[in-house]
Amino acid sequence: MTFEVDWVDAFSDRAFGGNGCAVVHGGASLDDATCMAFVRETSLVECTFTGPSQVADIRVRYFLASREIPFAGHPTVATVAAMRQRGMIGDGALTLETGAGIVPVEVHGTRIRMTQVAPQFGARPDAALVAAVGGLEAADIIHPPRVVSTGLPFCITVLRDRATLENAALQPRPFEDYLAHLGVHGTDVMEPFWVTLDADGGTFARLLMAPPSPAEDPFTGSATGAMAAYLWADGLIETPRFTARQGDNLGRPGRARVEVLGPRDAISGVTVEGAAHVLMSGQLML
Repeated sequence: MTFEVDWVDAFSDRAFGGNGCAVVHGGASLDDATCMAFVRETSLVECTFTGPSQVADIRVRYFLASREIPFAGHPTVATVAAMRQRGMIGDGALTLETGAGIVPVEVHGTRIRMTQVAPQFGARPDAALVAAVGGLEAADIIHPPRVVSTGLPFCITVLRDRATLENAALQPRPFEDYLAHLGVHGTDVMEPFWVTLDADGGTFARLLMAPPSPAEDPFTGSATGAMAAYLWADGLIETPRFTARQGDNLGRPGRARVEVLGPRDAISGVTVEGAAHVLMSGQLML
């Protein structure tokens, strides 16, 4: 079997910026083991596999090296950008069938805007427990952490400044304790999404991950949506529109325009918009 593949740097307008994702066109019918093996082969955090849908314009499956996940942000941007580059779609609106539901997308040249689903607000784990995951102190966290999902759950954790953000380093044993407290099994789910607020109203963030994923995600679109909902709902930002930044410390700066939809107490969704650069194309031969 042969599949067309594109490698796309999402949330960046240049090569080697933002976060990379390999898109396997027509690969949604592949078995889970093959999809995960492909992700491991690329050494990327996630890859996508597309196929026809009876409820949307296209079906997208998202895989980590260890499992399938219902949704992911930068792979959504990458997938749509790859389809546009190949002439499979044009500018305008389309819908994606994902494990988290139907995701509306708007295409404007190399910029992709997705509307993530309404947030689900979950547990508020103890600040000291969360801080230990990053080798930090509870006093480094300025607002109660909370698990939030706009398609994929993360524990949104706001830190006091950029220096603290840059000093965070994943601690395996405290991470295991944190997952056990939340009743979560595995090491690549519900990680703390470390965030700091800028004077201009924007954010910088980091996502640290355990094996078999790479050690850090350059840009995390799904967590950005969850973070935006959290900040708006808890009154930590004055406006629902801001710029999210991530990946600078890795030499892969990523940027997204973010807007939370609806009032603070009734958020209906979050739009996350970014550019994408198709880095290379080829064929997957299985």
